[in-house]
Amino acid sequence: MDLFTCLLITLLLVGIQSCPEVCRCVAKKKYERYVADCSYQDLQVVPQDFSSNTTTLTLSVNHIASLGEESFANTAKLQGLWLSYNQIGTVAVGTFSFLVHLRALDLSHNQINNFPWRDLSNLTSLQQLKLSNNHLEKIPPEAFRPLKDLRSLWLSDNRLAILSDGTFSSMPKLAQLQINNNPFDCTCKIWWLDGWLQSTLVSIPEKKSVTCATPETQKGLILGRSLKLDCALPSVQLVYHSSLENSKLKDGLTLQLHCNAVGKPPPKIRWKIQTADQHVAIDGPNVEREEDLLRDPAGSSQSRGRFLVFKNGSMAVTKFSKANEGIYTCQAYNDVGSREAFVHVALTGSEKPTTFLKNHLQASKNPNKTGDIREGLTSDENVKFVYLIPTMPKTVCNGGTQSQLGFWSLFLFCLLAHYS
Repeated sequence: MDLFTCLLITLLLVGIQSCPEVCRCVAKKKYERYVADCSYQDLQVVPQDFSSNTTTLTLSVNHIASLGEESFANTAKLQGLWLSYNQIGTVAVGTFSFLVHLRALDLSHNQINNFPWRDLSNLTSLQQLKLSNNHLEKIPPEAFRPLKDLRSLWLSDNRLAILSDGTFSSMPKLAQLQINNNPFDCTCKIWWLDGWLQSTLVSIPEKKSVTCATPETQKGLILGRSLKLDCALPSVQLVYHSSLENSKLKDGLTLQLHCNAVGKPPPKIRWKIQTADQHVAIDGPNVEREEDLLRDPAGSSQSRGRFLVFKNGSMAVTKFSKANEGIYTCQAYNDVGSREAFVHVALTGSEKPTTFLKNHLQASKNPNKTGDIREGLTSDENVKFVYLIPTMPKTVCNGGTQSQLGFWSLFLFCLLAHYS
């Protein structure tokens, strides 16, 4: 072998096995691992001279205060990253996003308040995640959804008062969960967790330390032991009113829908409209009173759009046309969860429903739902062909509103049409 070749090989080996001076690096050829141990070195920043082949990096028990997007840019092959017992308070978005081979991440015993949860979307190989003993106050509902292989999750000793329903349901291999010593607010928002802790097969160490901090009436009580919470999932019923008088369709008139919802705490209502060319979601009322629409229907339509939602749960679709054919859904939600009811609406004056509605009905014959519970009719029964005629104006006198005989006739007709 000539001198040039030997020199080249030597340079390559030195480059591959580079190691910061303060660290101890060992190559374990048998397991194809390259381990770098930089613990107990009074480091204030993450060194940058690691070999690109590093698979395990230990930076525990140092004085590192922040992690940036470039902190691990040269160690994309990492499988284990240990950062416990530092002073980390800031973690930039993107810090971990490219560590796609990572199996273990330990950030316990730091000062993290805002974790870059979006980075987890790329860590699909992660099996162990330690975030205990930090300052975490919130966890997004879908934070752990990408972690299908996660087996151990540590969230104990943080500042978590609320966890969203389903936070742990997307991790089929989860075997151990630590959530003790958090100041849980035991209102209806945590009702699901109380039931989940009673039924789960996941190992939860120190279960007696999973307790309520607030309200005062629940303070000190152990979650998972049937807390006495006055909570109820919403029930919802969708009533559809169409002005039926004859079989002749008249364009440009109004469809009325009403959403009846009850639950504890009282649910809020969200309307969702899906047509061929638009998806609309309306949270809460955008019209104070129904009388406002009756007095100035043109003004209401122009200022708020065609879909008008009232405080009582009703919705009016002004100037209804074939373009408005689609799926109309009322969703009732409270701190416990949500339920929804929906109806497909098409005009009888149309020879056929829109292609969009037709395709949706075909797809709904074999639904694959994993989210909200839907209460409604079957896909075939849920198609309502609506006749629209001018609605009779209400008469207001002496501070009250006279009921119109035509309305009750209409409602009775709707019921007969529904059950016939």
